[in-house]
Amino acid sequence: MSHPPDFPPALDTQPWDVVVIGGALSGAATATLLLRHNPGIRLLIVEKTEKLGRRVGEATVEVSAFFMCRVLGMTQYLNENHLVKQGLRFWFKNDKTEGVGDASELGAKYLSRIPSFQLDRSTFDEEVLRRAKAAGAVVVRPATVSNVQLNAGGEQTLDVKHADVTQAVRTRWIVDASGVAALLARKNGWWTSNTEHPTAACWSRWKGVKDWDSRELAEKHPEWSRAVYGTRNTATNHIIGDGWWSWWIPLKGGDTSVGFVIDQRLVEFKEEGATMGDRLKAFLMKHPVAKEMLADATYCEEDMHWRKNLAYYSTTFAGDGFVLVGDAAAFMDPFYSPGMDWISFTTSSAANLITQQRQGSEMPKRLERYNRDFAVCHRRWFESIYKDKYEYMGEFDLMSLAFRLDLSLYYWGVVEVPFNNGEKALFDPPFSPPSGKLFAALMSAYNRRFAKMARRRRRTGNLGRTNRSQRCLIPGFTLKRSDTLRIFPMLAEWAWLEIKEGWRS
Repeated sequence: MSHPPDFPPALDTQPWDVVVIGGALSGAATATLLLRHNPGIRLLIVEKTEKLGRRVGEATVEVSAFFMCRVLGMTQYLNENHLVKQGLRFWFKNDKTEGVGDASELGAKYLSRIPSFQLDRSTFDEEVLRRAKAAGAVVVRPATVSNVQLNAGGEQTLDVKHADVTQAVRTRWIVDASGVAALLARKNGWWTSNTEHPTAACWSRWKGVKDWDSRELAEKHPEWSRAVYGTRNTATNHIIGDGWWSWWIPLKGGDTSVGFVIDQRLVEFKEEGATMGDRLKAFLMKHPVAKEMLADATYCEEDMHWRKNLAYYSTTFAGDGFVLVGDAAAFMDPFYSPGMDWISFTTSSAANLITQQRQGSEMPKRLERYNRDFAVCHRRWFESIYKDKYEYMGEFDLMSLAFRLDLSLYYWGVVEVPFNNGEKALFDPPFSPPSGKLFAALMSAYNRRFAKMARRRRRTGNLGRTNRSQRCLIPGFTLKRSDTLRIFPMLAEWAWLEIKEGWRS
Protein backbone atom coordinates (compact mmCIF):
# COMPACT_ATOMS: atom_id res chain seq x y z
CA MET A 1 0.00 0.00 0.00
CA SER A 2 1.28 3.49 -0.84
CA HIS A 3 0.95 5.97 2.00
CA PRO A 4 0.33 9.73 1.81
CA PRO A 5 2.96 12.13 3.13
CA ASP A 6 3.45 12.17 6.93
CA PHE A 7 1.45 8.96 7.29
CA PRO A 8 3.82 6.41 8.91
CA PRO A 9 3.88 3.10 7.01
CA ALA A 10 4.03 1.24 10.34
CA LEU A 11 0.77 2.76 11.50
CA ASP A 12 -1.31 -0.27 10.58
CA THR A 13 1.22 -3.00 11.42
CA GLN A 14 2.82 -2.51 14.84
CA PRO A 15 0.79 -1.64 17.96
CA TRP A 16 1.52 1.64 19.70
CA ASP A 17 2.06 2.10 23.41
CA VAL A 18 -0.08 5.26 23.48
CA VAL A 19 -2.29 7.02 20.96
CA VAL A 20 -3.23 10.61 21.83
CA ILE A 21 -6.38 11.95 20.17
CA GLY A 22 -5.85 15.70 19.84
CA GLY A 23 -2.62 17.64 19.44
CA ALA A 24 -3.40 20.90 21.25
CA LEU A 25 -2.10 21.69 24.74
CA SER A 26 -3.79 18.82 26.62
CA GLY A 27 -2.70 16.15 24.17
CA ALA A 28 0.77 17.50 23.41
CA ALA A 29 1.56 18.10 27.09
CA THR A 30 0.47 14.58 28.06
CA ALA A 31 2.62 13.20 25.25
CA THR A 32 5.62 15.24 26.40
CA LEU A 33 5.35 13.93 29.96
CA LEU A 34 4.92 10.33 28.79
CA LEU A 35 7.96 10.54 26.54
CA ARG A 36 9.99 12.07 29.36
CA HIS A 37 9.19 9.36 31.89
CA ASN A 38 9.02 6.38 29.50
CA PRO A 39 12.16 6.35 27.29
CA GLY A 40 11.57 4.47 24.05
CA ILE A 41 7.78 4.58 24.25
CA ARG A 42 5.97 4.44 20.90
CA LEU A 43 3.51 7.34 20.94
CA LEU A 44 1.22 8.61 18.19
CA ILE A 45 -0.62 11.95 18.20
CA VAL A 46 -3.61 12.27 15.87
CA GLU A 47 -4.56 15.92 15.28
CA LYS A 48 -7.63 16.83 13.22
CA THR A 49 -6.44 20.27 12.04
CA GLU A 50 -3.71 21.35 9.70
CA LYS A 51 -3.09 24.38 11.91
CA LEU A 52 -4.26 24.83 15.48
CA GLY A 53 -6.56 27.81 16.04
CA ARG A 54 -7.10 30.36 18.76
CA ARG A 55 -9.24 29.40 21.73
CA VAL A 56 -11.30 31.01 24.44
CA GLY A 57 -8.74 30.03 27.11
CA GLU A 58 -5.97 32.56 26.51
CA ALA A 59 -5.31 33.48 30.16
CA THR A 60 -3.36 31.38 32.62
CA VAL A 61 -3.27 31.56 36.40
CA GLU A 62 -0.60 30.58 38.90
CA VAL A 63 -0.82 26.76 38.84
CA SER A 64 -0.97 26.53 35.05
CA ALA A 65 1.96 28.97 34.83
CA PHE A 66 3.91 26.65 37.15
CA PHE A 67 3.03 23.75 34.87
CA MET A 68 4.05 25.53 31.68
CA CYS A 69 7.24 27.04 33.09
CA ARG A 70 8.60 24.50 35.54
CA VAL A 71 7.13 21.26 34.23
CA LEU A 72 7.09 21.82 30.47
CA GLY A 73 10.13 24.12 30.64
CA MET A 74 8.72 26.93 28.48
CA THR A 75 9.63 30.03 30.49
CA GLN A 76 11.95 31.57 27.90
CA TYR A 77 9.53 30.85 25.07
CA LEU A 78 6.64 32.41 27.00
CA ASN A 79 8.59 35.55 27.88
CA GLU A 80 9.67 36.02 24.27
CA ASN A 81 6.38 35.27 22.51
CA HIS A 82 3.51 36.08 24.87
CA LEU A 83 2.50 38.70 27.44
CA VAL A 84 3.12 38.48 31.17
CA LYS A 85 -0.28 38.77 32.85
CA GLN A 86 -0.85 41.23 35.69
CA GLY A 87 -3.59 39.48 37.60
CA LEU A 88 -7.35 39.94 37.41
CA ARG A 89 -9.30 43.19 37.41
CA PHE A 90 -13.06 43.77 37.60
CA TRP A 91 -15.25 46.74 36.68
CA PHE A 92 -18.76 47.28 38.06
CA LYS A 93 -21.53 49.73 37.19
CA ASN A 94 -24.95 50.92 38.16
CA ASP A 95 -27.37 53.32 36.50
CA LYS A 96 -25.30 56.34 37.56
CA THR A 97 -21.95 55.08 36.21
CA GLU A 98 -20.65 57.00 33.18
CA GLY A 99 -17.33 55.26 32.36
CA VAL A 100 -14.07 53.89 33.73
CA GLY A 101 -13.51 56.96 35.90
CA ASP A 102 -16.47 56.28 38.20
CA ALA A 103 -16.93 52.54 37.79
CA SER A 104 -16.18 50.54 40.93
CA GLU A 105 -12.90 48.69 40.54
CA LEU A 106 -11.60 45.44 42.06
CA GLY A 107 -8.04 44.28 41.41
CA ALA A 108 -4.37 44.53 42.28
CA LYS A 109 -2.62 47.73 43.33
CA TYR A 110 0.86 46.47 42.40
CA LEU A 111 2.39 44.10 39.87
CA SER A 112 1.88 40.36 40.34
CA ARG A 113 4.40 38.43 42.42
CA ILE A 114 3.88 34.99 40.87
CA PRO A 115 3.98 34.73 37.07
CA SER A 116 1.09 34.01 34.77
CA PHE A 117 0.58 34.77 31.06
CA GLN A 118 -1.80 35.97 28.36
CA LEU A 119 -1.49 33.40 25.58
CA ASP A 120 -2.22 33.32 21.91
CA ARG A 121 -3.27 29.69 22.08
CA SER A 122 -2.84 29.10 18.35
CA THR A 123 0.92 29.75 18.49
CA PHE A 124 1.41 28.39 22.01
CA ASP A 125 -0.31 25.06 21.32
CA GLU A 126 1.67 24.65 18.10
CA GLU A 127 4.90 25.11 20.07
CA VAL A 128 3.90 22.49 22.67
CA LEU A 129 3.04 20.09 19.83
CA ARG A 130 6.35 20.84 18.07
CA ARG A 131 8.23 20.00 21.26
CA ALA A 132 6.33 16.76 21.70
CA LYS A 133 7.27 15.77 18.17
CA ALA A 134 10.91 16.72 18.80
CA ALA A 135 10.86 14.52 21.91
CA GLY A 136 9.83 11.49 19.83
CA ALA A 137 6.08 11.59 19.23
CA VAL A 138 4.80 10.68 15.77
CA VAL A 139 2.27 13.29 14.64
CA VAL A 140 -0.35 12.67 11.96
CA ARG A 141 -2.38 15.69 10.77
CA PRO A 142 -4.90 16.58 9.56
CA ALA A 143 -6.47 13.28 10.51
CA THR A 144 -9.73 12.04 12.00
CA VAL A 145 -10.48 9.22 14.41
CA SER A 146 -13.43 6.83 14.28
CA ASN A 147 -14.55 3.39 15.44
CA VAL A 148 -12.78 3.50 18.81
CA GLN A 149 -13.07 0.15 20.59
CA LEU A 150 -12.02 -0.10 24.24
CA ASN A 151 -10.77 -3.34 25.77
CA ALA A 152 -10.02 -3.12 29.50
CA GLY A 153 -6.50 -4.30 30.22
CA GLY A 154 -5.92 -5.26 26.59
CA GLU A 155 -5.42 -3.71 23.19
CA GLN A 156 -7.50 -0.70 22.16
CA THR A 157 -8.32 -0.20 18.49
CA LEU A 158 -9.34 2.78 16.39
CA ASP A 159 -9.44 3.87 12.77
CA VAL A 160 -7.36 6.85 11.66
CA LYS A 161 -8.14 8.64 8.39
CA HIS A 162 -5.55 10.86 6.76
CA ALA A 163 -5.53 12.13 3.14
CA ASP A 164 -8.45 9.82 2.24
CA VAL A 165 -6.62 6.75 3.56
CA THR A 166 -8.08 4.95 6.60
CA GLN A 167 -6.02 2.52 8.64
CA ALA A 168 -6.76 0.43 11.71
CA VAL A 169 -4.52 1.31 14.65
CA ARG A 170 -3.81 -0.78 17.75
CA THR A 171 -2.58 0.60 21.06
CA ARG A 172 -2.35 -0.27 24.76
CA TRP A 173 -3.53 3.22 25.84
CA ILE A 174 -5.72 5.94 24.36
CA VAL A 175 -5.49 9.49 25.71
CA ASP A 176 -8.60 11.47 24.78
CA ALA A 177 -7.53 15.09 24.36
CA SER A 178 -10.25 15.89 21.82
CA GLY A 179 -11.46 18.98 23.69
CA VAL A 180 -15.15 19.89 23.68
CA ALA A 181 -15.75 17.11 21.15
CA ALA A 182 -15.21 14.79 24.15
CA LEU A 183 -14.98 11.81 21.84
CA LEU A 184 -14.87 8.97 24.38
CA ALA A 185 -17.29 10.52 26.86
CA ARG A 186 -19.96 11.11 24.22
CA LYS A 187 -19.45 7.75 22.51
CA ASN A 188 -19.74 5.78 25.75
CA GLY A 189 -22.57 7.71 27.38
CA TRP A 190 -20.42 9.35 30.09
CA TRP A 191 -20.90 12.92 28.86
CA THR A 192 -23.29 14.89 31.10
CA SER A 193 -24.47 18.47 30.69
CA ASN A 194 -24.26 20.47 33.91
CA THR A 195 -27.83 21.75 33.97
CA GLU A 196 -27.18 23.51 37.30
CA HIS A 197 -24.96 25.95 35.40
CA PRO A 198 -26.66 26.95 32.11
CA THR A 199 -24.10 29.41 30.76
CA ALA A 200 -23.49 30.62 27.21
CA ALA A 201 -20.65 32.60 25.64
CA CYS A 202 -19.96 34.80 22.63
CA TRP A 203 -16.49 36.08 21.71
CA SER A 204 -14.15 37.34 19.03
CA ARG A 205 -10.79 39.09 18.54
CA TRP A 206 -10.79 42.87 18.31
CA LYS A 207 -8.50 45.60 17.01
CA GLY A 208 -8.40 49.18 18.26
CA VAL A 209 -9.47 48.47 21.86
CA LYS A 210 -8.25 51.33 24.07
CA ASP A 211 -5.19 50.82 26.25
CA TRP A 212 -6.24 50.87 29.90
CA ASP A 213 -2.90 52.58 30.68
CA SER A 214 -3.09 55.10 27.83
CA ARG A 215 -2.27 58.75 28.13
CA GLU A 216 -5.76 59.52 26.83
CA LEU A 217 -7.48 57.83 29.77
CA ALA A 218 -4.92 59.15 32.26
CA GLU A 219 -5.63 62.75 31.22
CA LYS A 220 -9.37 62.18 31.16
CA HIS A 221 -9.44 60.41 34.57
CA PRO A 222 -6.32 61.55 36.50
CA GLU A 223 -7.40 60.34 39.94
CA TRP A 224 -8.43 56.98 38.49
CA SER A 225 -5.07 56.65 36.73
CA ARG A 226 -3.04 57.36 39.89
CA ALA A 227 -4.97 54.85 42.02
CA VAL A 228 -3.05 51.81 40.71
CA TYR A 229 0.75 51.46 40.79
CA GLY A 230 0.90 48.45 38.48
CA THR A 231 -0.46 48.18 34.94
CA ARG A 232 -4.08 47.61 34.10
CA ASN A 233 -3.77 46.80 30.41
CA THR A 234 -1.99 43.44 30.71
CA ALA A 235 -4.36 42.20 33.41
CA THR A 236 -7.31 40.08 32.44
CA ASN A 237 -9.91 42.82 32.75
CA HIS A 238 -13.48 41.77 33.51
CA ILE A 239 -16.44 44.04 32.83
CA ILE A 240 -19.24 42.88 35.09
CA GLY A 241 -23.02 43.09 34.81
CA ASP A 242 -25.93 41.48 36.60
CA GLY A 243 -25.81 37.81 35.66
CA TRP A 244 -22.96 38.18 33.16
CA TRP A 245 -19.32 39.12 32.76
CA SER A 246 -17.00 39.98 29.90
CA TRP A 247 -13.29 39.18 29.53
CA TRP A 248 -10.73 41.49 27.91
CA ILE A 249 -7.42 39.71 27.23
CA PRO A 250 -4.60 41.46 25.35
CA LEU A 251 -2.54 39.31 22.98
CA LYS A 252 0.94 39.89 21.68
CA GLY A 253 0.71 41.68 18.35
CA GLY A 254 -2.11 44.02 19.31
CA ASP A 255 -5.30 41.95 19.17
CA THR A 256 -7.58 41.75 22.19
CA SER A 257 -9.79 38.76 22.96
CA VAL A 258 -13.16 40.13 24.07
CA GLY A 259 -16.28 38.14 24.84
CA PHE A 260 -18.96 37.59 27.43
CA VAL A 261 -20.50 34.75 29.43
CA ILE A 262 -24.12 34.87 30.61
CA ASP A 263 -26.20 32.81 32.99
CA GLN A 264 -29.15 32.04 30.72
CA ARG A 265 -31.50 32.04 33.73
CA LEU A 266 -30.69 35.71 34.38
CA VAL A 267 -29.75 37.22 31.01
CA GLU A 268 -31.21 36.88 27.52
CA PHE A 269 -29.03 37.23 24.43
CA LYS A 270 -30.98 37.25 21.21
CA GLU A 271 -29.41 35.04 18.55
CA GLU A 272 -31.54 36.41 15.72
CA GLY A 273 -31.35 39.69 13.84
CA ALA A 274 -28.07 41.40 12.91
CA THR A 275 -24.74 39.60 12.56
CA MET A 276 -23.37 37.84 15.61
CA GLY A 277 -20.57 40.40 15.83
CA ASP A 278 -22.99 43.33 15.82
CA ARG A 279 -25.08 41.66 18.52
CA LEU A 280 -21.95 41.04 20.60
CA LYS A 281 -20.89 44.68 20.31
CA ALA A 282 -24.40 45.97 21.03
CA PHE A 283 -24.58 43.80 24.16
CA LEU A 284 -21.23 45.05 25.46
CA MET A 285 -21.88 48.71 24.63
CA LYS A 286 -24.71 48.77 27.18
CA HIS A 287 -22.01 48.80 29.87
CA PRO A 288 -20.47 52.31 30.20
CA VAL A 289 -16.94 50.97 30.68
CA ALA A 290 -17.15 48.75 27.60
CA LYS A 291 -18.67 51.63 25.64
CA GLU A 292 -15.68 53.82 26.45
CA MET A 293 -13.09 51.13 25.70
CA LEU A 294 -14.70 49.94 22.43
CA ALA A 295 -15.35 53.40 20.97
CA ASP A 296 -12.89 52.89 18.08
CA ALA A 297 -12.65 49.09 18.08
CA THR A 298 -13.62 46.60 15.38
CA TYR A 299 -14.19 42.87 15.72
CA CYS A 300 -12.86 40.13 13.46
CA GLU A 301 -15.82 38.66 11.57
CA GLU A 302 -13.88 35.51 10.68
CA ASP A 303 -13.12 34.82 14.35
CA MET A 304 -16.60 34.99 15.88
CA HIS A 305 -17.86 32.26 18.22
CA TRP A 306 -21.11 31.45 20.05
CA ARG A 307 -21.62 28.47 22.32
CA LYS A 308 -24.54 27.57 24.56
CA ASN A 309 -24.61 25.36 27.67
CA LEU A 310 -20.87 25.52 28.29
CA ALA A 311 -20.65 23.38 31.42
CA TYR A 312 -20.39 19.58 31.20
CA TYR A 313 -18.43 16.69 32.67
CA SER A 314 -17.71 13.02 32.14
CA THR A 315 -18.87 10.51 34.73
CA THR A 316 -15.78 8.40 33.94
CA PHE A 317 -12.26 9.81 33.73
CA ALA A 318 -10.12 6.71 33.15
CA GLY A 319 -10.11 2.95 32.65
CA ASP A 320 -7.46 0.30 32.09
CA GLY A 321 -6.56 1.42 28.59
CA PHE A 322 -7.90 4.98 28.31
CA VAL A 323 -7.79 8.33 30.12
CA LEU A 324 -9.51 11.68 29.49
CA VAL A 325 -7.63 14.98 29.79
CA GLY A 326 -8.51 18.68 29.59
CA ASP A 327 -11.84 19.64 28.07
CA ALA A 328 -12.44 16.05 26.97
CA ALA A 329 -12.97 15.29 30.67
CA ALA A 330 -14.94 18.35 31.81
CA PHE A 331 -15.50 22.07 31.42
CA MET A 332 -16.83 24.28 34.22
CA ASP A 333 -16.61 27.99 33.42
CA PRO A 334 -14.00 30.40 32.00
CA PHE A 335 -14.32 32.78 34.97
CA TYR A 336 -11.00 32.80 36.91
CA SER A 337 -9.46 30.85 33.95
CA PRO A 338 -9.67 27.41 35.63
CA GLY A 339 -9.38 25.48 32.36
CA MET A 340 -5.60 25.74 32.20
CA ASP A 341 -5.27 24.56 35.82
CA TRP A 342 -7.59 21.65 34.96
CA ILE A 343 -5.30 20.80 32.04
CA SER A 344 -2.28 20.89 34.36
CA PHE A 345 -3.83 18.41 36.80
CA THR A 346 -5.44 16.07 34.27
CA THR A 347 -2.42 15.79 31.95
CA SER A 348 0.04 15.27 34.82
CA SER A 349 -2.20 12.66 36.44
CA ALA A 350 -2.90 10.89 33.14
CA ALA A 351 0.79 10.61 32.27
CA ASN A 352 1.53 9.31 35.76
CA LEU A 353 -1.31 6.75 35.56
CA ILE A 354 0.00 5.30 32.30
CA THR A 355 3.59 5.33 33.56
CA GLN A 356 2.58 3.46 36.71
CA GLN A 357 0.81 0.77 34.66
CA ARG A 358 3.84 0.35 32.43
CA GLN A 359 5.98 -0.11 35.53
CA GLY A 360 3.78 -2.96 36.75
CA SER A 361 1.42 -1.19 39.13
CA GLU A 362 -1.91 -2.90 39.83
CA MET A 363 -4.65 -0.98 38.07
CA PRO A 364 -7.99 -1.71 39.80
CA LYS A 365 -7.38 0.22 43.04
CA ARG A 366 -5.42 2.93 41.28
CA LEU A 367 -8.24 3.47 38.75
CA GLU A 368 -10.87 3.46 41.49
CA ARG A 369 -9.03 6.22 43.34
CA TYR A 370 -8.34 8.15 40.11
CA ASN A 371 -12.01 8.26 39.11
CA ARG A 372 -13.12 9.04 42.66
CA ASP A 373 -10.65 11.89 43.11
CA PHE A 374 -11.43 13.61 39.82
CA ALA A 375 -15.18 13.19 40.26
CA VAL A 376 -15.00 14.68 43.77
CA CYS A 377 -12.59 17.38 42.57
CA HIS A 378 -14.89 18.48 39.77
CA ARG A 379 -18.01 18.50 41.94
CA ARG A 380 -16.45 20.40 44.82
CA TRP A 381 -14.67 22.82 42.49
CA PHE A 382 -17.98 23.66 40.82
CA GLU A 383 -20.01 23.97 44.02
CA SER A 384 -17.33 25.97 45.83
CA ILE A 385 -16.78 28.62 43.17
CA TYR A 386 -19.29 28.58 40.32
CA LYS A 387 -22.68 27.33 41.47
CA ASP A 388 -25.03 30.35 41.38
CA LYS A 389 -22.08 32.79 41.41
CA TYR A 390 -23.70 34.76 38.59
CA GLU A 391 -26.46 35.68 41.04
CA TYR A 392 -24.09 38.00 42.93
CA MET A 393 -21.28 38.51 40.42
CA GLY A 394 -22.56 41.99 39.53
CA GLU A 395 -22.49 43.24 43.16
CA PHE A 396 -19.23 45.06 43.93
CA ASP A 397 -19.30 44.52 47.70
CA LEU A 398 -20.23 40.83 47.56
CA MET A 399 -17.88 40.05 44.69
CA SER A 400 -14.98 41.95 46.27
CA LEU A 401 -15.23 39.85 49.41
CA ALA A 402 -15.79 36.61 47.49
CA PHE A 403 -12.82 37.31 45.22
CA ARG A 404 -10.47 37.96 48.13
CA LEU A 405 -11.64 34.81 49.90
CA ASP A 406 -11.42 32.75 46.68
CA LEU A 407 -7.93 34.07 45.97
CA SER A 408 -6.56 33.55 49.48
CA LEU A 409 -7.87 29.98 49.63
CA TYR A 410 -6.55 29.30 46.11
CA TYR A 411 -3.08 30.42 47.21
CA TRP A 412 -3.27 28.55 50.50
CA GLY A 413 -4.80 25.29 49.33
CA VAL A 414 -3.80 24.99 45.65
CA VAL A 415 -0.94 27.24 44.49
CA GLU A 416 1.33 26.65 47.46
CA VAL A 417 1.44 22.88 47.02
CA PRO A 418 3.22 22.49 43.63
CA PHE A 419 5.51 25.48 44.22
CA ASN A 420 6.70 23.97 47.51
CA ASN A 421 6.45 20.24 46.73
CA GLY A 422 7.20 20.04 43.00
CA GLU A 423 5.37 18.62 39.99
CA LYS A 424 4.26 15.43 41.77
CA ALA A 425 1.76 17.61 43.62
CA LEU A 426 -0.15 17.85 40.32
CA PHE A 427 -1.02 14.14 40.63
CA ASP A 428 -3.58 15.04 43.33
CA PRO A 429 -6.35 17.30 41.98
CA PRO A 430 -7.61 20.18 44.14
CA PHE A 431 -10.57 19.64 46.48
CA SER A 432 -9.95 15.87 46.34
CA PRO A 433 -10.11 13.79 49.54
CA PRO A 434 -9.35 14.13 52.33
CA SER A 435 -8.08 17.69 52.89
CA GLY A 436 -10.21 19.24 50.15
CA LYS A 437 -13.40 18.71 52.11
CA LEU A 438 -12.73 21.56 54.56
CA PHE A 439 -11.84 24.08 51.84
CA ALA A 440 -14.85 23.06 49.78
CA ALA A 441 -17.23 23.36 52.72
CA LEU A 442 -16.05 26.87 53.58
CA MET A 443 -16.08 28.15 50.00
CA SER A 444 -19.47 26.60 49.23
CA ALA A 445 -20.90 28.22 52.37
CA TYR A 446 -20.01 31.83 51.57
CA ASN A 447 -20.75 31.36 47.86
CA ARG A 448 -24.21 30.08 48.74
CA ARG A 449 -24.88 32.87 51.24
CA PHE A 450 -23.79 35.66 48.87
CA ALA A 451 -26.06 34.26 46.17
CA LYS A 452 -29.01 34.37 48.58
CA MET A 453 -28.24 37.95 49.58
CA ALA A 454 -28.10 39.01 45.92
CA ARG A 455 -31.43 37.31 45.21
CA ARG A 456 -33.03 39.32 47.99
CA ARG A 457 -31.49 42.54 46.66
CA ARG A 458 -32.88 41.71 43.23
CA ARG A 459 -36.36 41.16 44.66
CA THR A 460 -36.26 44.40 46.63
CA GLY A 461 -34.70 46.54 43.88
CA ASN A 462 -31.42 47.13 45.74
CA LEU A 463 -28.88 45.73 43.29
CA GLY A 464 -25.75 47.75 42.52
CA ARG A 465 -25.78 50.15 45.49
CA THR A 466 -21.96 49.97 45.86
CA ASN A 467 -21.18 49.70 42.15
CA ARG A 468 -20.13 53.32 41.59
CA SER A 469 -16.89 55.09 42.55
CA GLN A 470 -15.63 52.38 44.91
CA ARG A 471 -12.22 50.67 44.81
CA CYS A 472 -10.92 47.49 46.37
CA LEU A 473 -7.20 47.40 45.51
CA ILE A 474 -5.33 44.35 46.80
CA PRO A 475 -1.61 44.60 47.73
CA GLY A 476 -1.03 41.02 46.53
CA PHE A 477 -0.65 37.53 47.95
CA THR A 478 2.53 35.56 48.52
CA LEU A 479 3.13 31.93 49.47
CA LYS A 480 4.24 32.81 53.00
CA ARG A 481 2.28 30.85 55.57
CA SER A 482 1.77 34.10 57.50
CA ASP A 483 -0.32 35.41 54.59
CA THR A 484 -2.96 32.81 55.42
CA LEU A 485 -3.80 34.86 58.52
CA ARG A 486 -5.31 37.47 56.20
CA ILE A 487 -8.32 35.22 55.80
CA PHE A 488 -9.56 35.96 59.33
CA PRO A 489 -10.38 39.66 58.75
CA MET A 490 -12.22 38.55 55.60
CA LEU A 491 -14.26 36.05 57.60
CA ALA A 492 -15.04 38.87 60.02
CA GLU A 493 -16.30 40.96 57.06
CA TRP A 494 -18.54 38.07 56.10
CA ALA A 495 -19.88 37.81 59.67
CA TRP A 496 -20.64 41.56 59.72
CA LEU A 497 -22.40 41.26 56.36
CA GLU A 498 -24.59 38.51 57.79
CA ILE A 499 -25.44 40.71 60.77
CA LYS A 500 -26.31 43.69 58.54
CA GLU A 501 -28.42 41.95 55.92
CA GLY A 502 -27.74 38.24 55.67
CA TRP A 503 -30.31 37.29 58.28
CA ARG A 504 -33.04 38.70 56.04
CA SER A 505 -32.26 36.13 53.36
